[in-house]
Amino acid sequence: MPSVLLTRRRAALALTAPLLTAAAPAGADLRDVVARVKPSVVIVGTFNPTASPRFALKGTGFVVGDGNLVVTNAHVLSGDADAKPGEPGTRQVVQVWRGPRDWSMRGATVVASDRARDLALLRIDGAAVPALPLAEPAGIREGQSIAFIGFPIGGLLGYSHVTHRGIISSITSVALPTPQAGQLSERAVRRLSEGNFEVYQLDAVAYPGNSGGPVFDADTGEVVGVINMVMIKGTRESALSTPTGLTYSIPVRFVRELLERR
Repeated sequence: MPSVLLTRRRAALALTAPLLTAAAPAGADLRDVVARVKPSVVIVGTFNPTASPRFALKGTGFVVGDGNLVVTNAHVLSGDADAKPGEPGTRQVVQVWRGPRDWSMRGATVVASDRARDLALLRIDGAAVPALPLAEPAGIREGQSIAFIGFPIGGLLGYSHVTHRGIISSITSVALPTPQAGQLSERAVRRLSEGNFEVYQLDAVAYPGNSGGPVFDADTGEVVGVINMVMIKGTRESALSTPTGLTYSIPVRFVRELLERR
């Protein structure tokens, strides 16, 4: 998966937001919030009828707006995202949860993207899905209790929603130093040249497969951000064996901007 170098010694591994509402009442128990949010959290992947397996999980997404729009990370999407249903080859799809071990595959089309902030917006086929409400950016503060739901480690744990809890430990900017040129990925160079932007540092552990998942207020279920990357100590594999517990998310205000531009 794509990576961004944030220090000379550490790399950030990118982990591979209505008409209907899944919001919980203010102050609700987290168990109730999770139950309301889960139906809005989807699997983003690709489908190829001749491949084995035919479906490949690429990351997480969540439903917003009219119930047919899905937010995820831009790096989660395949290069064949615009392939039409029925055409040979790989195409972009989303798996919508209908209950325990019951998933419905939907075709998906990219309608907007913000690659500088690693966000993408998909429109999915079929009936509307309960959408998550978006928090007001001005009300988001350091120390705020959050949770996020996704599909860590891909399909290794099965296609089951997994919830993690933590806090917003810092509201900071992506600031890349000037390391050796060979240490910068194409994505890192792009971000460096386009300037800094605000991110949320979370005191919580995310894993590959959580990419694109919603970070939501633990009391209300309102989306405050989108999981984007996790700080690792060395290699990608160390994210599983020795996680740092430092995860980064894209603020919800950039999701709002993406929705307004589509």
